[in-house]
Amino acid sequence: MIFAAGKGTRMAPLTDSRPKPLIEVGGRTLLDRAIALGRDAGAKPIVVNTHYLGQQIRDHLQGSDVVISDEADKLLETGGGLRKALPLLGAGRVMTLNPDVIWTGPNPLPALSMAWDAARMDALLMLVHADRARGRIGGGDFSLDHTGRITRGGDLVYGGCQMLRTDRLGSIAEEVFSLNLLWDRMIEDGRAYGITHPGGWCDLGRPETIPIAEAMLAEDVV
Repeated sequence: MIFAAGKGTRMAPLTDSRPKPLIEVGGRTLLDRAIALGRDAGAKPIVVNTHYLGQQIRDHLQGSDVVISDEADKLLETGGGLRKALPLLGAGRVMTLNPDVIWTGPNPLPALSMAWDAARMDALLMLVHADRARGRIGGGDFSLDHTGRITRGGDLVYGGCQMLRTDRLGSIAEEVFSLNLLWDRMIEDGRAYGITHPGGWCDLGRPETIPIAEAMLAEDVV
């Protein structure tokens, strides 16, 4: 699932008239880059949720095999949005992507699939060392112990990519909620893990991060 419903307020004025996932970086929209990662990893189906200026995303995807989860009536955040999309995604674990980041190096999705251990894990997050997180403001989000379990706080940034069991979503009473709520429960139970991305990563949170990301992409080509 690709989270494309947000308003992208930090990216204004670029998002005044278009949704953030349709901003181009290096001649390609953020949404198309995220979809390409999913297709390269063999992920099916690919679901995109929409809310802010959602018709533009619908028009952009017209004729493709990408499925739309419509949140026009209410923005549900990541947790609520994922739960609403479950009938489209099907049973079992899912991979999620935030489209507002740029990756170089290996596709993070196959790495998550290879590292997944259903006997131990309810969540597996792709993490980036804070000192290598381009465009990022602020410190890290998580730490890893010797087994790969995550805890809150530390010098590892959540990269916006994960593999997740979804059965616990039904136990959350709120309609609108962040996946952070689910992660906290999984962390408490020792079921949340992480691995680190060996390539480049850039957060596309603000207009000034676009040239940073394009420079990183240029480095990857050389």
